[in-house]
Amino acid sequence: MSFTRKTTTTASVCALLAGTVALPAQAELSGNIGVVSEYVFRGITNAPENDDAAVQGGLDWAHDSGFYLGYWGSSLGYSDESGGGFESDFYGGHAGSLGMFSYDVGLIYYHYTNIDDADVPEFAASLGLGPVSLGVNVLLDDVVWGNEGDAYWTLGFAYDLPKDFSFAATAGFYTYEDSGEFIASSAESSGFRHLDLSLSRPIGDTGAEMRLTYIVGGEDRDGVEQDDAVVLGLSYNFDI
Repeated sequence: MSFTRKTTTTASVCALLAGTVALPAQAELSGNIGVVSEYVFRGITNAPENDDAAVQGGLDWAHDSGFYLGYWGSSLGYSDESGGGFESDFYGGHAGSLGMFSYDVGLIYYHYTNIDDADVPEFAASLGLGPVSLGVNVLLDDVVWGNEGDAYWTLGFAYDLPKDFSFAATAGFYTYEDSGEFIASSAESSGFRHLDLSLSRPIGDTGAEMRLTYIVGGEDRDGVEQDDAVVLGLSYNFDI
């Protein structure tokens, strides 16, 4: 999921928009729901967020001015004493264009149930030119899964194929900050994280889409090599 999250305020706004509040004519509200064979976060295939099927979904509000708000969530499947959990991502920002370039700047807030010291805000920005995009996400606090200042860089490419198929490739690279509150030191200061190669196709006129992603594993912040993996997904997008 891309981009921003804000806690209770954003969640309340999304709930109102989904209810009886009348939206202005120049705003749109949409949703999505889906399932993936496993939930892999930023290339960590050796310890996925959920190594069983994960149910995921979201709600997005977008205004013609370029401002947007949204929510995205996923079931988690950790096998330790936490007994599983749920990830909720609240986000908001502004997207638009500058000449030939497209841009998106926002904030994300990650909230996890049954997991201590994992909630955190993150800055997110991307710049696109045609089918190519460059993005960065920067953690704004220390958590158990990262240090303040950790930057996740992505280089993406998307291309439409015949017969309604679409191809997308995303390479992820991390730069790590050392000596955080929960991660005292890191073996690596930076490193290649993953390469995702995806093939997707809509299922007729149903609004549903199937996706097959092959993940080429890189390394985590401790230099542990990640396995390659295959993820199957099915999603349904709808307007509200």
